[in-house]
Amino acid sequence: MVNRVEKLSLLSEMIAFAKYDKDIKEIEYNFLLGVAKQLDITREDFDYLIEHPVTYTHLKSHSERIVQFHRLVLLMNIEQEDNNNNSVGAIKLYNFGLRMGLSHESITKVLYLMESFPNKIVPPDVLIDIFKTQYN
Repeated sequence: MVNRVEKLSLLSEMIAFAKYDKDIKEIEYNFLLGVAKQLDITREDFDYLIEHPVTYTHLKSHSERIVQFHRLVLLMNIEQEDNNNNSVGAIKLYNFGLRMGLSHESITKVLYLMESFPNKIVPPDVLIDIFKTQYN
């Protein structure tokens, strides 16, 4: 399991991802707040992170990196109304995945398969299978 520093880093990374279009929309804020609660991060710490990001901490566990990538996929697709930013979001997601040390083949496959799922949300089991295939 990840420690507090890693949890804050994960959340800070997600906040930075949400800010790629300059503003965190209410729906994104609520999603991120839900993730914060799952990570046992207080609302005060969460709100502080919005204005004061912490340094990125690389996750050692491959499975934790996959979970974080899935969170970013969900976050990217949470704002369905703004389709103009989907290509920008996909590029940003791709770069975040690479920075996490995930294989570019897996990331590319996830981005490609997203189009075939309702609301572009890749189910967790499909996502895990994609990364498991590339990891082995």
